[in-house]
Order: sequence, then C-alpha cells, then structure tokens
Amino acid sequence: MELSILIPTHGRPEKLGACIAALARQTMDPGDFEVIVGIDGPDRGEAEATARAAGGRIRPRVEALPKRGPAATRNGMLELARGRFILLLNDDVVPDADCAAAHVRAQAAPARSDRPAMVLGSAPWRVHENDTLFDALVRETSLIFFYDRMTEDEDPERDWGFRHAWTLNLSAPTAALRAVGGFCESLRDACYEDLEMAWRVQRELWLPVLHRPEAIVTHDHRVTPDEYMERERRLGRSAWDLATVNPGCAQDVFRRDVASDAELEDARRYIDRDRPDAARGEEALRRLAAIPTRVVDSAERGRLLRSVYELHLPMKRRLWRMGLVEGAGVTNGLHATR
Repeated sequence: MELSILIPTHGRPEKLGACIAALARQTMDPGDFEVIVGIDGPDRGEAEATARAAGGRIRPRVEALPKRGPAATRNGMLELARGRFILLLNDDVVPDADCAAAHVRAQAAPARSDRPAMVLGSAPWRVHENDTLFDALVRETSLIFFYDRMTEDEDPERDWGFRHAWTLNLSAPTAALRAVGGFCESLRDACYEDLEMAWRVQRELWLPVLHRPEAIVTHDHRVTPDEYMERERRLGRSAWDLATVNPGCAQDVFRRDVASDAELEDARRYIDRDRPDAARGEEALRRLAAIPTRVVDSAERGRLLRSVYELHLPMKRRLWRMGLVEGAGVTNGLHATR
C-alpha cells in the first residue's frame, strides 16, 4: 500500500465528514491508500459521520483513543498504518481530488533525489460568502501560516526547514516517523507538537521539508479575532512546555532560551510596557472583522492589510509573552489581555 492518511479529530463530526467525503473522491485508486481516523477521546458522532461521508467508496478505519491530545492520537494511528508514506491531515481540511496522488508523486520523486523528504502541500483558506477584511488578513498575510512567503519562492529544491512542517497537509515516509518515535506525547496541545517531530526527523535523518503547492487542501476553519488572540496566548504557554520537554528544539524555534529567568523578566516588562500599543492592534483587528471584503478594491486592500499586520504585532507579541509567563507559573496576576 502506498499511502496511509491519518486524521486526528475531536468533537467536529461535520468538518470531519467533509474531509472524508473529499477523500472518497480521490483520483488515486482506493486500493492504494487507506484512511485512519483517530478520535481523541469518546466518540461524539465522528464514527457515524465518517461512515456516512465515505459512502462505501472507501472504508476508513475509525479508532476511539484515550483523550491525550493530537500527538498521542497520531501515534496511535501511526502504529496501525500500512502505507509506505504517511499523509497527515487536519479534520477541518477538504482535500482536492488529486491531493493524495500528488503527495505520492512528490514522495516517489523528491527534488533532492538522494534522500526522502517531508512534503508540505498547500492549504488555502476557505472563502466565505460574508468574507471580511479580517478573513483576508488571515488568508493573505503571515498572521497564522507563512504560505504567502512560500508562494513567492519558485525553487522546488528549497528546504523550508522543520518550522514549516505543519501537519494540516504534510506527508513523510512512514519509516522515518517511526524511526524517531513519532510525536512527543508530552506536548498535549495542538501547537508545537508537529514542529518538534519534524525537528527530530531533520536532526536524526536529515530529511528536508519541500513545498509542493499542487497537493492542495482547503482549510475550512474561520478564525475570529478572539480566537486568534487566544491562539497567540496558547502558543506562548505551549512554548514553555516545548522548552521544558525539548530545550534544543525550542532554542531552534525561538532563537533564544525562552525558559531563562532573563527571558521571563523581559516578558513581564514587555507585557506592562506595550499595553497601549497592544490595545491599538486589537482595535484594528476588530475593525477589520466588521468590514466586508467586497467594499475595498484589491490594491487598497493590500496596503490596508499590510498596515494592520504591522500595527497588530505588539499585541501578538504581548499575548505570546503573557502565555509564556503563565506557562512558567509566574503570572503575578497578569491575566487580562487589555
């Protein structure tokens, strides 16, 4: 078997169903790939949604696993996988019909033919009918992912590094993931567990991360300003976890020792000092969320989004540092985002 598609899920049966339905329409021969769904905790309708969406065209395997986070869930599925390659997907993506085949082609003939690779496909965000400028900010800038920068580089042999190994649409040789022990189950949140895994794959096996934009999934996850801000704070908390579990990886991710006393002291000063600038950034994001994209022409929109992106950075950095301080257990009452 060529490919094992692994999908961790928790409490989103409708999103999962759309993903499974798209996998049932793949151009790849169903006999050449398998789909394994790992439920992170009790079944809340995921098994029924999977069976209904598959429609008999494919036969996904559904495993209800203990509630231990996406890393442990992926490891549980990795043990069951029979394919030569693993394709890691989020449950809220809708793969194009050729997505699975595109990953297999990329794995069979990586640009650097002297060794295998981790292959990152593209993941454009779904555009909703009532699209807003905040939605456009998410799609068209590096607010969450860095696809906007990757599409500007046409070198197929560029190794983008472990920091771009996002598991919403990532494939790798099964043997490579097993050789490094899979995902670190001590990282229970969905933040840096994918990068930590890829760090070990690169460090131990020297596999590059190649971008193959033709392997496409549509990311159906509409982010609100509040969700974005909570995400940044959660990333800060998880940064402390990463630094505790794998200091070497954390050093390479953040380019500094985020668990040091000096870093924590600097974070506390930043939280206090940049409150006014952070408030202005938050206000700008909320204003964008109230403006329909259609009322702004494309040239003006580009300028506006770049301006707001720069304006919001103090808020982003402040929230991340608040999360880091919280993760370290030395919050000193600094819990408010304003």
